[in-house]
Amino acid sequence: MTTTMAARVVEGLKDKIFAGDLPAGEKLPSEAELIEEFGVSRTVVREAVTRLRAEGLVETFQGRGSYVLALPRSTAFTIGPVEIRTQRDVLDVVDLRLGIESEAAALAAARADASERDSVRAALAAFEDAPPEDAVEADFRFHRAVAEASGNRFFLDLLDSLGPMTIMLARTRLGEEHSIVHADHAERVRREHADIAAAVVAGDVDTARAAMRVHLGNTRRRLDSGR
Repeated sequence: MTTTMAARVVEGLKDKIFAGDLPAGEKLPSEAELIEEFGVSRTVVREAVTRLRAEGLVETFQGRGSYVLALPRSTAFTIGPVEIRTQRDVLDVVDLRLGIESEAAALAAARADASERDSVRAALAAFEDAPPEDAVEADFRFHRAVAEASGNRFFLDLLDSLGPMTIMLARTRLGEEHSIVHADHAERVRREHADIAAAVVAGDVDTARAAMRVHLGNTRRRLDSGR
């Protein structure tokens, strides 16, 4: 029971710290104030402060009390600038996308709310209606919508760090028969995107994962055959 109550105090204080109500350098309320605010014992308050100290959120000074420490600066997850020079580089990026985006699609199917499903539908419609000169950006926005629907910001941050250029570079290494303006290829890619969207919207986890893997796997095979 003490542990559960301490966790409640910890969460309450963390909410205030992250919201800026207890900014860096601010002294935590006294034990007596925390006891009254949360309706807990002195033992519970001390355990909660110990946990905050272990998480690096506060520092305690003998005889002076506990003070809030500066929060680490939030940074987006990134793999850094992507420098693609060779066919091998392009294939390696597709391999990376295969692993990342297949799981992102599965999570999107499992987690997407109504608004996110609408965003995936809208991104698919924009891709299908995009003129050839806008197709790469529309393609990227579709994949980004799926990643965002996964509810995992690291999938989205990683995709943003790769950017639409990874799609453009892959296409520049495909022959004319795989050009976005070639009717047969454009229709295949459209169907692949539609299959992904349908599975995500339907909440079909396994099919969403498989549909993304098929789409990116086909891209990789087309690239690999051109080596």
